[in-house]
Amino acid sequence: MDFTFSDDQRTLRDAMRDFLAVEARPELQRQRWQTTDGRPAELWRQFAEQGLTGLSVPEEAGGLGLGDTDWVLMAQELGYCAVDDSVVDSCWIAVALLRGLPQEHPLRQPWLEKIATGQARIAVGHRINPLVADAHVAHLLLLEHNGALHALDPQSVKLTANDSVDPARRLFRVDWTPTAANCLLDAPAAAPLWQAALDRGALATAAQMLGLSKRMLDLAIAYTAERKQFGKVLGSFQAVKHLLADVAVKLEFARPVAHRAAYALSNGRPASIHVSHAKLAATEASALAAKNCMQVHGAMGYTWELDLQMYMKRAWALAGAWGDRSFHKARVADAMLKPGAPLGPGSTFTD
Repeated sequence: MDFTFSDDQRTLRDAMRDFLAVEARPELQRQRWQTTDGRPAELWRQFAEQGLTGLSVPEEAGGLGLGDTDWVLMAQELGYCAVDDSVVDSCWIAVALLRGLPQEHPLRQPWLEKIATGQARIAVGHRINPLVADAHVAHLLLLEHNGALHALDPQSVKLTANDSVDPARRLFRVDWTPTAANCLLDAPAAAPLWQAALDRGALATAAQMLGLSKRMLDLAIAYTAERKQFGKVLGSFQAVKHLLADVAVKLEFARPVAHRAAYALSNGRPASIHVSHAKLAATEASALAAKNCMQVHGAMGYTWELDLQMYMKRAWALAGAWGDRSFHKARVADAMLKPGAPLGPGSTFTD
């Protein structure tokens, strides 16, 4: 069996990488984050033109009909450039929730079409996240109450902004009233959708942290190639090489774990243990990247003037999104310690 990414998937990833290298440069991101809402409509329109907003929207609704293995590559590129939460929340997690509605549901087709064309952003509120990201620019909010799935107009909720360690993030407490009118699915019917949303949200943050780790490593390598001490470039010292090599190794081992989780999700196999493993591995990689890369830069790496702090803060913020380390460790432990758990190399691609 061949588990490598296809030529089409790699081509799509490379196209997105080239696009973000121009449109999500650090200096542009800084300017956007200092605006009122921090989410420029022009950039969202460009995402739609690139096909990113319709990546997993079904073809009959105007999308590309692709899946989780495609998204795990895109999320890494979005993380590399610290792109805002709207993209994965609206175009990956929310799309999956809408696709899970019955075909005849009146909200399903219209909102999928709006997302594909870039006319709508959707914020998702899951019980594991007490704060909802990018609720201030959402055209629709999908929220959970006692396990049920509700859809609300932004005008019918009260938003209270909450500061994040990452000033680029926009987090809100959402106060709202659940009613029969805004309930899409009751708790039993919505349970598998919310479980899948949790897995996709955790995988999305894991993939973004992999991208962030790579960006921090690249910045540190570039810095050590220019900075000199004792008449030699910093990167020539063995201790510095070891710091960055440790990050590269940790990242290299974490990346296929995220790809494995995406494979499980995309093929309808039990994915929770793989997703939690991916989140844990990515969190460790990004934490080490932040620590070692800032050590290479010195204290100035934390200052606003250097780009490194942008990616460090985003990695710290995402570490607790869609489940913290304790939550995901408990999920892995529960799966591994249950009787008859499929463990060992021979069970890698079995249920």
